Amino acid sequence: MAAWGGVTIGAQYRELRELDAEGLIAAVRTETEGRRPARTIYEITPEGRRELASLRERAIAEPRQSPDAVAVALAFGGVGERGIALQLLAVRREVLQREVEGIAAERARLVAEKILGAVDVAVFRRGELLRAAEVAWIDETLRALKGKQAARRAAKPQDVRKPARTRSSR
Repeated sequence: MAAWGGVTIGAQYRELRELDAEGLIAAVRTETEGRRPARTIYEITPEGRRELASLRERAIAEPRQSPDAVAVALAFGGVGERGIALQLLAVRREVLQREVEGIAAERARLVAEKILGAVDVAVFRRGELLRAAEVAWIDETLRALKGKQAARRAAKPQDVRKPARTRSSR
């Protein structure tokens, strides 16, 4: 759960309790298997379905810009110092490129096995395209930053030393 949705098990149970208290879900039964802790099975209530429909419509219809950790780090994190941004962005690019390739391969495999429906394929493609767009942005940014570094180096005054005096020049 944490790897897929960024939600820890503890947070998941806390949210379930809150949803239950708000009447959005209701406990159906509790099960116990062997020595494992008891687990509660929930169902969504009619009020929960209405809330879910509202959240889904807003999530799809309203483009929202959530805080962008990369932009914050670049703008305020001092990563432009000593070329750190170049190194960090290059690493990020490689990770994203591998993710693009992994998502594409997994999508192709699942399509070949006839496991994915049209909406599922669209979700996979969205993940691929979002990462591919960031890879393209990183490539553009790296070119700009490298060009700026080269221009700065060229603009620095060169260490010009006076020629050594020889006996003939005295």
